[in-house]
Amino acid sequence: MKNSIKTALLLGTALCFAGTATAQGSSVEARLAAMEAQITALRAELAAERSETDTDLIKLKAAVKHAPMKATSYSAGNGVKVGGFIDFDAHFTNYSDGGFAPNSIVRDFYIPGATPIGGAGTNTTDFTAQASRLWIDAKQTVNGNVVTARVEMDFLGSAQGNQRVSNSYSPRLRRAYVDFNGWRVGQEWSTFQNTSAIPESASFLVLSDGMVFIRQAQIRYTKGNFQFALENGNATITPASGAGRIEADGNVIPDLVGRYNLKGDFGNVSLSAMGRQLRLESGGGTDISTFALSGNIAGRLNVGEKSDIRFTLAGGKGLGRYIGLNTANGAAINPVSGDLEAIPSYGGYVAYRHPFANGSRINLGVSALFVDNHSFMAATSTKEVKSAFASYLFNIAPKVTLGGEIMYGNRENEAGTNGDFTRLTFSTKYGF
Repeated sequence: MKNSIKTALLLGTALCFAGTATAQGSSVEARLAAMEAQITALRAELAAERSETDTDLIKLKAAVKHAPMKATSYSAGNGVKVGGFIDFDAHFTNYSDGGFAPNSIVRDFYIPGATPIGGAGTNTTDFTAQASRLWIDAKQTVNGNVVTARVEMDFLGSAQGNQRVSNSYSPRLRRAYVDFNGWRVGQEWSTFQNTSAIPESASFLVLSDGMVFIRQAQIRYTKGNFQFALENGNATITPASGAGRIEADGNVIPDLVGRYNLKGDFGNVSLSAMGRQLRLESGGGTDISTFALSGNIAGRLNVGEKSDIRFTLAGGKGLGRYIGLNTANGAAINPVSGDLEAIPSYGGYVAYRHPFANGSRINLGVSALFVDNHSFMAATSTKEVKSAFASYLFNIAPKVTLGGEIMYGNRENEAGTNGDFTRLTFSTKYGF
């Protein structure tokens, strides 16, 4: 019975739909045709958009492919530059009166005040690449003003690593500063120093005895030929015992430096003056200080078509760490009066550079520093240091330089005792 009812209902429904379809057949066919037309139009529109998108992607890829890379060059006056050099040095050194531990920085470059006196002679051979250097320059234009910056580092003097297995040395900060509208803020060569006067050499540094050589944090302003700077104040002081060194960081007044630069076809010359507060303050109630003045004339003078002479002559009281890589301290404590007295010193160097037609060149130079130690200072205090060098360098390919060098140095103390060293250096340098 139930099946008969279901069959009757299904037949009735089918007849109703058949009647409706017959009545509306023409209307449905029209709607289907309209839908097919719309779908066809939509497909055509999508195909056109896809074609335009593919064209834009091709243009974008081409633009990226040919666009300048900001990591290696400035674009439209802005961007970043990366550069530096790989430096390998082989040193063969003879000390007449002593030696140094394998990882001592003295075995990497010449530190005049460290030349041994009164020991047994030693001979050493050292291979090193720690003088390799990396720098990053940045430039940005902001509201019409150009802002530039530099970060520079190498691996000399690293406290990390040893020569047993990996020779892993950590980088050290050399320079890090920002320039803006005549102002330079950060760590940079001292304004008291003329870096164009540094001699060319096969080793990292020569003639450092009489050389003003120092980098430190500062605020510098340059206007035309004049430069003025406030630089980090730090005093190295000989204690009342007359020997040794105290590093006093109690300065209230930063080191004050003024400089005037002369440039022309002759080369360049700078005249610098510096005033320093030397102050020692301790928790025991000690608070002593003195003020010292010194000056420096330095430059590079052109000789003939391509040769030049580079020189420095500096002197005054309290020079201390500014000259000779801190061979002498800036001041000493008088054990009788308890006063702090600046130590006078004066020194300099002269170096000659002559290039040949094939691109090779020779460099020759001599240097010295003389210290006027106070009578109450120890007999072991350094009285004078001096050195001389000769180097020959030549390029075997663009930016690839080979060099050979011989250097001699001597240190004498107040007792009249001295020690010396002789070093041969062979180097390979590739700049990038």
